[in-house]
Amino acid sequence: MGQFFRLIYIGLTVLRFGLDEVALSRFRQGWVRALVRVATIGRRARLDAPRGARLRMALEKLGPIFVKFGQVLSTRRDLLPLDVADELAKLQDRVPPFPGPQAVALVEKAFGRRLDEVFEQFDTTPVASASIAQVHFATLRKPGGGGREVAVKVLRPGMLEVMEHDLQLLHKLARVVEWAWADGKRLKPREVVAEFDNYLHDELDLVREAANSAQLRRNMQGLDLVLVPEMVWDYCTPSVMVMERMDGVPISQLQRLRDAGVDIQKLARDGVTIFFTQVFRDGFFHADMHPGNIQVSIAPRTFGRYIALDFGIVGTLTDNDKEYLAQNFLAFFRRDYKRVAELHVESGWVPPDTRIDALESAIRAVCEPHFDRPLKDISLGQVLMRLFQTSRRFNVEIQPQLVLLQKTLLNIEGLGRQLDPELDLWNTAKPFLETWMHRQLGWAGLVERLKNEAPHYAQILPELPRLVQQALLRSRDRDPAAQALLVEQRRTNRLLQALLYGAVGFVLGALAAQMATRWLH
Repeated sequence: MGQFFRLIYIGLTVLRFGLDEVALSRFRQGWVRALVRVATIGRRARLDAPRGARLRMALEKLGPIFVKFGQVLSTRRDLLPLDVADELAKLQDRVPPFPGPQAVALVEKAFGRRLDEVFEQFDTTPVASASIAQVHFATLRKPGGGGREVAVKVLRPGMLEVMEHDLQLLHKLARVVEWAWADGKRLKPREVVAEFDNYLHDELDLVREAANSAQLRRNMQGLDLVLVPEMVWDYCTPSVMVMERMDGVPISQLQRLRDAGVDIQKLARDGVTIFFTQVFRDGFFHADMHPGNIQVSIAPRTFGRYIALDFGIVGTLTDNDKEYLAQNFLAFFRRDYKRVAELHVESGWVPPDTRIDALESAIRAVCEPHFDRPLKDISLGQVLMRLFQTSRRFNVEIQPQLVLLQKTLLNIEGLGRQLDPELDLWNTAKPFLETWMHRQLGWAGLVERLKNEAPHYAQILPELPRLVQQALLRSRDRDPAAQALLVEQRRTNRLLQALLYGAVGFVLGALAAQMATRWLH
Protein backbone atom coordinates (compact mmCIF):
# COMPACT_ATOMS: atom_id res chain seq x y z
CA MET A 1 0.00 0.00 0.00
CA GLY A 2 2.92 2.34 0.71
CA GLN A 3 4.18 1.95 -2.86
CA PHE A 4 0.63 2.42 -4.18
CA PHE A 5 0.22 5.78 -2.41
CA ARG A 6 3.74 6.80 -3.42
CA LEU A 7 2.84 6.04 -7.04
CA ILE A 8 -0.27 8.22 -6.76
CA TYR A 9 1.87 11.08 -5.39
CA ILE A 10 4.31 10.69 -8.29
CA GLY A 11 1.42 10.78 -10.75
CA LEU A 12 0.01 13.94 -9.20
CA THR A 13 3.45 15.57 -9.32
CA VAL A 14 3.78 14.65 -13.00
CA LEU A 15 0.43 16.33 -13.72
CA ARG A 16 1.19 19.34 -11.52
CA PHE A 17 4.32 20.19 -13.50
CA GLY A 18 2.76 19.44 -16.86
CA LEU A 19 5.07 16.51 -17.59
CA ASP A 20 2.35 14.35 -19.14
CA GLU A 21 2.90 16.10 -22.47
CA VAL A 22 6.60 15.24 -22.26
CA ALA A 23 6.41 11.64 -21.13
CA LEU A 24 2.93 10.19 -21.54
CA SER A 25 2.39 11.55 -25.05
CA ARG A 26 5.05 9.12 -26.27
CA PHE A 27 3.21 6.02 -25.04
CA ARG A 28 2.20 3.59 -27.77
CA GLN A 29 -1.19 2.82 -26.21
CA GLY A 30 -3.91 5.26 -27.25
CA TRP A 31 -5.96 4.52 -24.13
CA VAL A 32 -3.12 5.86 -21.95
CA ARG A 33 -3.14 9.21 -23.77
CA ALA A 34 -6.96 9.33 -23.61
CA LEU A 35 -6.89 8.63 -19.86
CA VAL A 36 -4.43 11.49 -19.35
CA ARG A 37 -6.66 13.91 -21.27
CA VAL A 38 -9.64 12.96 -19.09
CA ALA A 39 -7.61 13.23 -15.89
CA THR A 40 -6.37 16.72 -16.76
CA ILE A 41 -9.75 18.23 -17.72
CA GLY A 42 -10.14 21.52 -15.91
CA ARG A 43 -6.55 21.64 -14.81
CA ARG A 44 -4.98 25.05 -14.71
CA ALA A 45 -2.88 26.12 -17.67
CA ARG A 46 0.46 24.47 -18.32
CA LEU A 47 3.50 26.01 -16.68
CA ASP A 48 5.41 28.41 -18.88
CA ALA A 49 8.82 26.91 -17.98
CA PRO A 50 10.60 24.70 -20.58
CA ARG A 51 10.17 20.93 -20.29
CA GLY A 52 13.65 20.39 -18.84
CA ALA A 53 13.07 22.94 -16.07
CA ARG A 54 9.69 21.38 -15.21
CA LEU A 55 11.28 17.94 -15.01
CA ARG A 56 14.01 19.26 -12.72
CA MET A 57 11.47 20.93 -10.41
CA ALA A 58 9.36 17.77 -10.29
CA LEU A 59 12.36 15.64 -9.28
CA GLU A 60 13.23 18.13 -6.54
CA LYS A 61 9.64 17.90 -5.29
CA LEU A 62 9.77 14.08 -5.21
CA GLY A 63 12.72 14.03 -2.81
CA PRO A 64 16.41 13.14 -2.42
CA ILE A 65 16.37 9.77 -4.21
CA PHE A 66 14.76 11.28 -7.31
CA VAL A 67 17.20 14.21 -7.19
CA LYS A 68 20.07 11.73 -7.21
CA PHE A 69 18.42 9.83 -10.06
CA GLY A 70 18.15 13.07 -12.04
CA GLN A 71 21.83 13.77 -11.43
CA VAL A 72 22.74 10.36 -12.84
CA LEU A 73 20.39 10.86 -15.80
CA SER A 74 22.08 14.17 -16.59
CA THR A 75 25.27 12.27 -17.44
CA ARG A 76 23.50 10.12 -20.06
CA ARG A 77 23.58 12.61 -22.92
CA ASP A 78 23.57 9.66 -25.27
CA LEU A 79 19.96 9.03 -24.17
CA LEU A 80 18.44 12.45 -23.37
CA PRO A 81 17.79 15.59 -25.42
CA LEU A 82 20.41 18.26 -24.78
CA ASP A 83 18.00 20.76 -23.18
CA VAL A 84 16.77 18.18 -20.67
CA ALA A 85 20.30 16.98 -19.81
CA ASP A 86 21.44 20.59 -19.24
CA GLU A 87 18.56 21.26 -16.85
CA LEU A 88 19.11 18.03 -14.90
CA ALA A 89 22.76 18.96 -14.50
CA LYS A 90 21.57 21.91 -12.37
CA LEU A 91 20.11 19.59 -9.71
CA GLN A 92 21.69 20.28 -6.35
CA ASP A 93 21.36 18.51 -3.00
CA ARG A 94 19.55 21.40 -1.33
CA VAL A 95 18.35 19.44 1.68
CA PRO A 96 17.79 20.89 5.17
CA PRO A 97 20.10 19.39 7.80
CA PHE A 98 18.77 16.96 10.36
CA PRO A 99 19.04 18.02 14.04
CA GLY A 100 22.44 18.05 15.75
CA PRO A 101 21.33 15.86 18.71
CA GLN A 102 20.21 13.23 16.22
CA ALA A 103 23.66 13.35 14.58
CA VAL A 104 25.26 12.89 18.01
CA ALA A 105 23.10 9.82 18.66
CA LEU A 106 24.06 8.32 15.29
CA VAL A 107 27.78 8.87 15.97
CA GLU A 108 27.56 7.29 19.42
CA LYS A 109 25.65 4.32 17.99
CA ALA A 110 28.25 3.80 15.23
CA PHE A 111 31.20 3.93 17.65
CA GLY A 112 29.50 2.21 20.58
CA ARG A 113 30.86 4.91 22.90
CA ARG A 114 29.82 8.24 24.35
CA LEU A 115 30.66 11.25 22.22
CA ASP A 116 32.94 12.83 24.84
CA GLU A 117 35.03 9.64 24.92
CA VAL A 118 35.98 10.18 21.26
CA PHE A 119 35.90 13.96 20.76
CA GLU A 120 37.08 16.89 22.88
CA GLN A 121 34.69 19.11 20.96
CA PHE A 122 31.88 18.36 18.49
CA ASP A 123 30.03 21.14 16.68
CA THR A 124 26.37 20.08 16.51
CA THR A 125 25.70 22.63 13.74
CA PRO A 126 26.64 21.00 10.41
CA VAL A 127 28.92 22.86 7.98
CA ALA A 128 27.44 21.06 4.95
CA SER A 129 24.24 19.14 4.30
CA ALA A 130 23.29 16.99 1.30
CA SER A 131 20.71 14.34 0.46
CA ILE A 132 22.89 11.44 1.64
CA ALA A 133 24.85 12.84 4.61
CA GLN A 134 25.94 15.95 6.46
CA VAL A 135 29.32 17.07 7.85
CA HIS A 136 30.26 18.36 11.33
CA PHE A 137 33.59 19.78 12.51
CA ALA A 138 35.10 18.22 15.63
CA THR A 139 38.33 17.75 17.61
CA LEU A 140 39.55 14.26 18.51
CA ARG A 141 40.24 13.57 22.16
CA LYS A 142 43.88 13.44 23.14
CA PRO A 143 45.34 13.04 26.64
CA GLY A 144 46.24 16.51 27.91
CA GLY A 145 44.18 18.28 25.20
CA GLY A 146 45.22 19.66 21.82
CA GLY A 147 43.64 16.91 19.77
CA ARG A 148 43.50 16.70 15.99
CA GLU A 149 40.88 18.75 14.12
CA VAL A 150 38.68 16.55 11.96
CA ALA A 151 35.52 16.54 9.87
CA VAL A 152 32.83 13.98 10.68
CA LYS A 153 30.50 12.82 7.90
CA VAL A 154 27.25 11.30 9.18
CA LEU A 155 24.82 9.35 7.01
CA ARG A 156 21.23 10.58 7.16
CA PRO A 157 19.01 8.44 9.43
CA GLY A 158 16.68 6.02 7.69
CA MET A 159 18.30 6.59 4.27
CA LEU A 160 18.60 2.88 3.49
CA GLU A 161 14.89 2.20 4.07
CA VAL A 162 13.80 5.24 2.03
CA MET A 163 16.24 4.33 -0.73
CA GLU A 164 15.11 0.70 -0.99
CA HIS A 165 11.45 1.74 -1.09
CA ASP A 166 11.92 4.23 -3.94
CA LEU A 167 14.37 2.00 -5.84
CA GLN A 168 11.83 -0.83 -5.97
CA LEU A 169 9.34 1.64 -7.40
CA LEU A 170 11.86 2.92 -9.96
CA HIS A 171 12.61 -0.64 -11.13
CA LYS A 172 8.89 -1.25 -11.69
CA LEU A 173 8.40 2.06 -13.50
CA ALA A 174 11.38 1.26 -15.74
CA ARG A 175 9.76 -2.00 -16.84
CA VAL A 176 6.50 -0.17 -17.62
CA VAL A 177 8.32 2.53 -19.61
CA GLU A 178 10.27 -0.04 -21.64
CA TRP A 179 7.03 -1.91 -22.45
CA ALA A 180 4.77 1.05 -23.20
CA TRP A 181 6.90 4.00 -24.36
CA ALA A 182 7.79 4.42 -28.03
CA ASP A 183 11.46 5.14 -27.20
CA GLY A 184 11.58 2.60 -24.37
CA LYS A 185 14.08 0.17 -25.88
CA ARG A 186 16.47 2.88 -27.07
CA LEU A 187 16.53 4.65 -23.70
CA LYS A 188 17.28 1.39 -21.82
CA PRO A 189 15.36 2.42 -18.67
CA ARG A 190 16.01 -0.82 -16.79
CA GLU A 191 19.77 -0.59 -17.39
CA VAL A 192 19.81 3.06 -16.29
CA VAL A 193 17.92 2.28 -13.07
CA ALA A 194 20.24 -0.68 -12.38
CA GLU A 195 23.25 1.62 -12.86
CA PHE A 196 21.71 4.14 -10.46
CA ASP A 197 20.96 1.36 -7.95
CA ASN A 198 24.62 0.28 -7.86
CA TYR A 199 25.89 3.85 -7.68
CA LEU A 200 23.56 4.77 -4.79
CA HIS A 201 24.40 1.67 -2.74
CA ASP A 202 28.09 2.49 -3.15
CA GLU A 203 27.54 6.08 -2.01
CA LEU A 204 25.67 4.93 1.11
CA ASP A 205 28.73 2.96 2.31
CA LEU A 206 31.07 5.51 3.87
CA VAL A 207 33.85 2.92 4.30
CA ARG A 208 33.91 2.58 0.53
CA GLU A 209 34.13 6.37 0.20
CA ALA A 210 37.00 6.42 2.71
CA ALA A 211 38.84 3.76 0.67
CA ASN A 212 38.33 5.82 -2.50
CA SER A 213 39.80 8.84 -0.73
CA ALA A 214 42.83 6.86 0.47
CA GLN A 215 43.52 5.58 -3.06
CA LEU A 216 43.29 9.07 -4.59
CA ARG A 217 45.51 10.47 -1.83
CA ARG A 218 48.22 7.90 -2.64
CA ASN A 219 47.93 8.53 -6.36
CA MET A 220 48.20 12.31 -6.03
CA GLN A 221 51.05 12.50 -3.49
CA GLY A 222 53.80 13.18 -6.03
CA LEU A 223 51.83 15.67 -8.13
CA ASP A 224 51.82 18.60 -5.61
CA LEU A 225 48.72 20.08 -7.22
CA VAL A 226 45.88 18.66 -5.14
CA LEU A 227 45.25 17.84 -1.48
CA VAL A 228 43.11 14.89 -0.40
CA PRO A 229 42.08 14.53 3.27
CA GLU A 230 43.58 11.68 5.25
CA MET A 231 41.13 9.19 6.72
CA VAL A 232 41.12 8.43 10.46
CA TRP A 233 40.55 4.70 9.99
CA ASP A 234 39.89 3.99 13.67
CA TYR A 235 36.68 6.00 13.32
CA CYS A 236 35.41 5.02 9.87
CA THR A 237 32.24 2.92 9.74
CA PRO A 238 29.57 2.40 7.04
CA SER A 239 27.45 5.20 8.56
CA VAL A 240 30.08 7.59 10.03
CA MET A 241 33.40 8.68 8.53
CA VAL A 242 36.08 10.78 10.26
CA MET A 243 38.72 12.52 8.15
CA GLU A 244 41.33 15.24 8.30
CA ARG A 245 39.77 18.70 8.41
CA MET A 246 40.63 20.71 5.29
CA ASP A 247 40.68 24.51 5.35
CA GLY A 248 40.27 26.19 2.00
CA VAL A 249 38.31 28.70 -0.05
CA PRO A 250 35.46 27.32 -2.19
CA ILE A 251 36.54 27.51 -5.82
CA SER A 252 33.37 29.40 -6.69
CA GLN A 253 34.56 32.40 -4.61
CA LEU A 254 36.88 33.76 -7.31
CA GLN A 255 37.21 37.29 -5.93
CA ARG A 256 38.32 35.98 -2.56
CA LEU A 257 40.92 33.79 -4.29
CA ARG A 258 42.20 36.74 -6.35
CA ASP A 259 42.44 38.89 -3.23
CA ALA A 260 44.55 36.15 -1.62
CA GLY A 261 46.94 36.23 -4.60
CA VAL A 262 45.98 32.94 -6.27
CA ASP A 263 46.92 32.70 -9.97
CA ILE A 264 43.54 31.84 -11.49
CA GLN A 265 44.92 31.01 -14.95
CA LYS A 266 47.43 28.57 -13.43
CA LEU A 267 44.61 27.10 -11.36
CA ALA A 268 42.67 26.37 -14.56
CA ARG A 269 45.69 24.69 -16.20
CA ASP A 270 46.36 22.67 -13.05
CA GLY A 271 42.78 21.41 -13.10
CA VAL A 272 43.27 20.02 -16.61
CA THR A 273 46.56 18.38 -15.55
CA ILE A 274 44.94 16.77 -12.50
CA PHE A 275 42.08 15.39 -14.58
CA PHE A 276 44.26 13.88 -17.30
CA THR A 277 46.72 12.49 -14.72
CA GLN A 278 43.95 10.70 -12.84
CA VAL A 279 42.39 9.36 -16.04
CA PHE A 280 45.38 8.33 -18.15
CA ARG A 281 48.12 7.67 -15.61
CA ASP A 282 46.08 6.13 -12.81
CA GLY A 283 42.81 5.04 -14.44
CA PHE A 284 41.13 6.09 -11.17
CA PHE A 285 39.50 9.51 -11.08
CA HIS A 286 37.25 11.71 -8.94
CA ALA A 287 33.95 11.60 -10.86
CA ASP A 288 32.01 14.28 -8.95
CA MET A 289 34.15 17.39 -9.50
CA HIS A 290 31.48 20.05 -9.32
CA PRO A 291 32.39 23.36 -7.56
CA GLY A 292 30.74 22.28 -4.29
CA ASN A 293 33.34 19.52 -3.88
CA ILE A 294 36.43 21.61 -4.66
CA GLN A 295 38.27 24.19 -2.59
CA VAL A 296 41.62 25.96 -2.94
CA SER A 297 44.22 26.16 -0.19
CA ILE A 298 45.56 29.58 0.80
CA ALA A 299 47.75 28.23 3.62
CA PRO A 300 51.45 29.19 3.11
CA ARG A 301 52.74 25.59 2.82
CA THR A 302 50.12 24.46 0.29
CA PHE A 303 49.20 27.79 -1.32
CA GLY A 304 47.25 27.53 -4.58
CA ARG A 305 46.61 23.79 -4.46
CA TYR A 306 43.23 22.21 -5.08
CA ILE A 307 41.43 20.53 -2.17
CA ALA A 308 39.25 17.61 -3.28
CA LEU A 309 36.26 16.54 -1.17
CA ASP A 310 33.44 13.95 -1.33
CA PHE A 311 34.68 10.69 -2.87
CA GLY A 312 31.44 8.75 -3.05
CA ILE A 313 31.66 8.61 -6.86
CA VAL A 314 34.90 7.58 -8.57
CA GLY A 315 35.52 6.21 -12.05
CA THR A 316 37.92 3.46 -13.11
CA LEU A 317 39.41 2.58 -16.49
CA THR A 318 41.32 -0.47 -17.68
CA ASP A 319 44.65 -0.22 -19.52
CA ASN A 320 42.81 -0.94 -22.78
CA ASP A 321 40.31 1.87 -22.05
CA LYS A 322 43.14 4.30 -21.29
CA GLU A 323 45.12 3.44 -24.41
CA TYR A 324 42.04 3.66 -26.62
CA LEU A 325 40.99 7.01 -25.15
CA ALA A 326 44.49 8.48 -25.35
CA GLN A 327 44.84 7.49 -29.00
CA ASN A 328 41.42 8.98 -29.73
CA PHE A 329 42.24 12.25 -27.95
CA LEU A 330 45.57 12.55 -29.76
CA ALA A 331 43.94 11.82 -33.10
CA PHE A 332 41.33 14.52 -32.34
CA PHE A 333 44.00 17.04 -31.34
CA ARG A 334 45.94 16.27 -34.55
CA ARG A 335 42.71 16.41 -36.57
CA ASP A 336 43.37 12.90 -37.86
CA TYR A 337 39.70 11.95 -38.21
CA LYS A 338 40.49 8.89 -40.30
CA ARG A 339 42.44 7.46 -37.37
CA VAL A 340 39.51 8.20 -35.05
CA ALA A 341 37.20 6.25 -37.37
CA GLU A 342 39.71 3.37 -37.61
CA LEU A 343 39.99 3.20 -33.82
CA HIS A 344 36.21 2.86 -33.52
CA VAL A 345 36.26 -0.09 -35.92
CA GLU A 346 39.35 -1.70 -34.32
CA SER A 347 37.80 -1.49 -30.85
CA GLY A 348 34.57 -3.16 -32.03
CA TRP A 349 32.45 -0.13 -31.15
CA VAL A 350 30.96 -0.04 -34.64
CA PRO A 351 30.04 -2.90 -37.01
CA PRO A 352 33.07 -4.19 -38.98
CA ASP A 353 31.39 -3.36 -42.32
CA THR A 354 31.19 0.37 -41.46
CA ARG A 355 32.60 2.61 -44.17
CA ILE A 356 35.67 4.35 -42.75
CA ASP A 357 35.37 7.34 -45.06
CA ALA A 358 31.71 7.96 -44.12
CA LEU A 359 32.45 7.79 -40.37
CA GLU A 360 35.52 10.00 -40.85
CA SER A 361 33.45 12.63 -42.66
CA ALA A 362 30.76 12.63 -39.94
CA ILE A 363 33.32 13.04 -37.13
CA ARG A 364 35.07 15.87 -39.02
CA ALA A 365 31.78 17.73 -39.36
CA VAL A 366 31.27 17.55 -35.58
CA CYS A 367 34.75 18.47 -34.37
CA GLU A 368 36.33 20.78 -36.94
CA PRO A 369 34.29 23.91 -36.03
CA HIS A 370 35.56 23.80 -32.43
CA PHE A 371 39.33 23.87 -32.92
CA ASP A 372 41.55 26.93 -32.36
CA ARG A 373 38.90 28.54 -30.18
CA PRO A 374 39.05 29.40 -26.46
CA LEU A 375 36.90 27.52 -24.00
CA LYS A 376 34.42 30.40 -23.77
CA ASP A 377 33.51 29.90 -27.45
CA ILE A 378 32.98 26.13 -27.41
CA SER A 379 30.82 23.68 -25.51
CA LEU A 380 32.03 20.17 -24.84
CA GLY A 381 28.44 19.30 -24.01
CA GLN A 382 27.33 20.21 -27.51
CA VAL A 383 30.30 18.40 -29.04
CA LEU A 384 29.49 15.26 -27.04
CA MET A 385 25.81 15.49 -27.94
CA ARG A 386 26.56 15.70 -31.66
CA LEU A 387 29.04 12.85 -31.34
CA PHE A 388 26.34 10.73 -29.70
CA GLN A 389 23.93 11.58 -32.50
CA THR A 390 26.60 10.48 -34.99
CA SER A 391 27.13 7.36 -32.91
CA ARG A 392 23.48 6.38 -33.19
CA ARG A 393 23.62 6.87 -36.96
CA PHE A 394 26.55 4.46 -37.23
CA ASN A 395 25.25 2.05 -34.54
CA VAL A 396 28.13 2.81 -32.17
CA GLU A 397 27.80 0.91 -28.88
CA ILE A 398 27.97 3.30 -25.91
CA GLN A 399 30.51 1.96 -23.42
CA PRO A 400 29.14 2.05 -19.84
CA GLN A 401 32.60 2.47 -18.28
CA LEU A 402 32.94 5.82 -20.07
CA VAL A 403 29.72 7.39 -18.76
CA LEU A 404 31.37 8.73 -15.59
CA LEU A 405 34.29 10.00 -17.65
CA GLN A 406 31.87 11.97 -19.83
CA LYS A 407 30.22 13.43 -16.71
CA THR A 408 33.61 14.43 -15.27
CA LEU A 409 34.73 15.99 -18.55
CA LEU A 410 31.63 18.18 -18.49
CA ASN A 411 32.42 19.14 -14.87
CA ILE A 412 35.94 20.11 -15.97
CA GLU A 413 34.52 22.21 -18.80
CA GLY A 414 32.25 24.09 -16.40
CA LEU A 415 35.08 24.60 -13.92
CA GLY A 416 37.48 25.78 -16.62
CA ARG A 417 34.88 28.15 -18.07
CA GLN A 418 34.44 29.64 -14.57
CA LEU A 419 38.17 30.05 -13.88
CA ASP A 420 39.58 31.06 -17.26
CA PRO A 421 37.23 31.42 -20.24
CA GLU A 422 40.28 31.99 -22.49
CA LEU A 423 41.77 28.59 -21.62
CA ASP A 424 42.70 26.56 -24.71
CA LEU A 425 41.73 23.09 -23.53
CA TRP A 426 43.17 21.34 -26.56
CA ASN A 427 46.66 22.86 -26.42
CA THR A 428 46.76 22.45 -22.63
CA ALA A 429 45.98 18.73 -22.81
CA LYS A 430 47.89 17.75 -25.96
CA PRO A 431 51.48 17.84 -24.50
CA PHE A 432 50.35 15.76 -21.52
CA LEU A 433 48.81 13.09 -23.74
CA GLU A 434 51.80 12.99 -26.08
CA THR A 435 54.14 12.47 -23.12
CA TRP A 436 51.87 9.77 -21.69
CA MET A 437 51.65 7.95 -25.03
CA HIS A 438 55.45 8.09 -25.41
CA ARG A 439 55.84 6.49 -21.99
CA GLN A 440 53.26 3.84 -22.79
CA LEU A 441 54.38 2.92 -26.31
CA GLY A 442 58.07 3.90 -26.25
CA TRP A 443 61.10 2.10 -24.81
CA ALA A 444 60.29 3.20 -21.26
CA GLY A 445 56.87 1.57 -21.53
CA LEU A 446 58.36 -1.61 -23.03
CA VAL A 447 60.93 -1.95 -20.23
CA GLU A 448 58.23 -1.33 -17.60
CA ARG A 449 55.94 -4.00 -19.06
CA LEU A 450 58.84 -6.48 -19.35
CA LYS A 451 59.72 -5.81 -15.72
CA ASN A 452 56.12 -6.47 -14.62
CA GLU A 453 55.82 -9.65 -16.70
CA ALA A 454 59.33 -11.03 -15.94
CA PRO A 455 58.19 -13.33 -13.07
CA HIS A 456 55.53 -14.84 -15.34
CA TYR A 457 57.97 -15.30 -18.23
CA ALA A 458 60.58 -16.84 -15.93
CA GLN A 459 58.07 -19.49 -14.86
CA ILE A 460 56.53 -20.38 -18.22
CA LEU A 461 59.45 -20.12 -20.67
CA PRO A 462 61.43 -23.17 -19.40
CA GLU A 463 58.25 -25.26 -19.56
CA LEU A 464 57.27 -24.22 -23.10
CA PRO A 465 59.16 -26.98 -25.04
CA ARG A 466 57.67 -29.68 -22.81
CA LEU A 467 54.16 -28.24 -23.18
CA VAL A 468 54.49 -28.19 -26.99
CA GLN A 469 55.72 -31.78 -26.99
CA GLN A 470 52.81 -32.93 -24.80
CA ALA A 471 50.32 -31.21 -27.11
CA LEU A 472 51.81 -33.02 -30.12
CA LEU A 473 51.68 -36.36 -28.30
CA ARG A 474 48.01 -35.90 -27.52
CA SER A 475 47.22 -35.12 -31.15
CA ARG A 476 49.36 -37.95 -32.63
CA ASP A 477 46.54 -40.50 -32.72
CA ARG A 478 44.13 -38.01 -34.32
CA ASP A 479 46.52 -36.71 -36.99
CA PRO A 480 49.24 -38.91 -38.55
CA ALA A 481 51.07 -35.81 -39.77
CA ALA A 482 51.66 -34.93 -36.14
CA GLN A 483 54.10 -37.84 -35.83
CA ALA A 484 56.51 -36.18 -38.23
CA LEU A 485 56.10 -32.91 -36.35
CA LEU A 486 56.86 -34.70 -33.09
CA VAL A 487 60.16 -36.10 -34.44
CA GLU A 488 61.14 -32.66 -35.69
CA GLN A 489 60.15 -31.15 -32.37
CA ARG A 490 62.40 -33.49 -30.44
CA ARG A 491 65.33 -32.49 -32.66
CA THR A 492 64.79 -28.80 -32.10
CA ASN A 493 63.94 -28.91 -28.40
CA ARG A 494 67.47 -28.13 -27.32
CA LEU A 495 67.85 -25.31 -29.80
CA LEU A 496 64.49 -23.79 -28.78
CA GLN A 497 65.36 -24.08 -25.12
CA ALA A 498 68.65 -22.29 -25.72
CA LEU A 499 66.87 -19.50 -27.58
CA LEU A 500 64.32 -19.11 -24.78
CA TYR A 501 66.99 -18.92 -22.10
CA GLY A 502 68.81 -16.41 -24.29
CA ALA A 503 65.65 -14.27 -24.47
CA VAL A 504 65.30 -14.36 -20.69
CA GLY A 505 68.95 -13.36 -20.38
CA PHE A 506 68.41 -10.45 -22.76
CA VAL A 507 65.42 -9.18 -20.75
CA LEU A 508 67.28 -9.49 -17.45
CA GLY A 509 70.33 -7.80 -18.98
CA ALA A 510 68.23 -4.89 -20.23
CA LEU A 511 66.69 -4.46 -16.79
CA ALA A 512 70.12 -4.62 -15.14
CA ALA A 513 71.50 -2.01 -17.57
CA GLN A 514 68.57 0.31 -16.83
CA MET A 515 69.08 -0.05 -13.08
CA ALA A 516 72.84 0.58 -13.45
CA THR A 517 72.17 3.71 -15.53
CA ARG A 518 69.79 5.07 -12.89
CA TRP A 519 72.34 4.29 -10.14
CA LEU A 520 75.17 6.06 -11.99
CA HIS A 521 73.04 9.17 -12.51
